[in-house]
Amino acid sequence: MSDITISSLARISREALAEQLLATPISQTTTPNPSSSTSTTPTGTSSSTCAQSPPGSSTTPAPSIAIVDVRDGDHIGGHIRGSTWVPSSELDFRTPQLVRDLQDKDVVVFHCALSQQRGPSAALRYLREKRRLDGEGSVSISGGVVKEGFEKVDGEGKEGLAEGEGKGKKKVQKVLVLEGGFTKWQEAYGSDERLTEGWQKDIWEWGN
Repeated sequence: MSDITISSLARISREALAEQLLATPISQTTTPNPSSSTSTTPTGTSSSTCAQSPPGSSTTPAPSIAIVDVRDGDHIGGHIRGSTWVPSSELDFRTPQLVRDLQDKDVVVFHCALSQQRGPSAALRYLREKRRLDGEGSVSISGGVVKEGFEKVDGEGKEGLAEGEGKGKKKVQKVLVLEGGFTKWQEAYGSDERLTEGWQKDIWEWGN
């Protein structure tokens, strides 16, 4: 497990994530598995997810994408539509269940306010737990920054999510950290109701 470090984690730009979310038709954004639905929490405890979006007016993550928001008391001023809120203070006991709930996802994106400490640490914890539960080949940990969709990784990472998964091969889950966290995300997409829910402009203006 020692080969997994924060520096090993791949990151995704806000533009690349937004592109993927917007590219998914509304009719294809409903996850059939109740445990990973955007209308429920992973364990049904104190954390929450955003509500289902109004028909025809917004989008939610594709069934293959999960977004995990690990902000704590600073979980205010909005959130990425469809994200699951798991406070970092609860990760010690929530992570094993989170791994099970998200096992069918191709991509799991973690973030906090700035994605400098809590977001990367949560992704690292998740990766290690998934390896423990599902085996060494269950996750992709290449570094770099995904800037265009999920198929290109700059830096050391060279593997795409849409390639190299031939028939009969074990499904590999990509774990990413959102660059700049929700703070940077809301600067670009806070007012876009297709991508962000509950955004409060005055909170972010007051904080600047």
